[in-house]
Amino acid sequence: MARAQLIGLIASLAAGAIGAQSTDTKADRAESRTVLGTNDYLAQGAEQIRMRQYDEGIRLTTIGLVQAASVNERAAALSNLCAAWAAKGNPDQAIDFCTQSIALREDNWRAYSNRSYAYYLKGKFKEAHDDLDIASSINPDAPTIEKIRGLINEKSLRPTVTMEDHR
Repeated sequence: MARAQLIGLIASLAAGAIGAQSTDTKADRAESRTVLGTNDYLAQGAEQIRMRQYDEGIRLTTIGLVQAASVNERAAALSNLCAAWAAKGNPDQAIDFCTQSIALREDNWRAYSNRSYAYYLKGKFKEAHDDLDIASSINPDAPTIEKIRGLINEKSLRPTVTMEDHR
């Protein structure tokens, strides 16, 4: 059940990235959605990733990345590749793509959120929290940020019980 929720979460992160960075409004940033642009490969790649067809989404996005007409398209494509690789359970590959995306667009909250999830997969909870804090500072209304934060907290916070000695 938890794995299905995680996969759905990563798919929603990828689905909203293409073309959204250049026209984000506060309302747009809060939801994940696909914005179809002029690069059909990137649009179809994002759609395949959202449909959990990760291999096909990676293939199409990689082709579209070569044809990306702008820094925004390139950053979105790299973030989508990050999301797809993380969903496939390959956090090292995911982190590399997200880091490249962030290098192009430091305000790309989706890339920080996706990289946070990849760090979560590796058990690097501090790095995951750090990236989520940045993502949240960019887009505090994104529901996916709180979902990932909950997953991280569930794994990283250990419950403690205080017992009283009644001797």
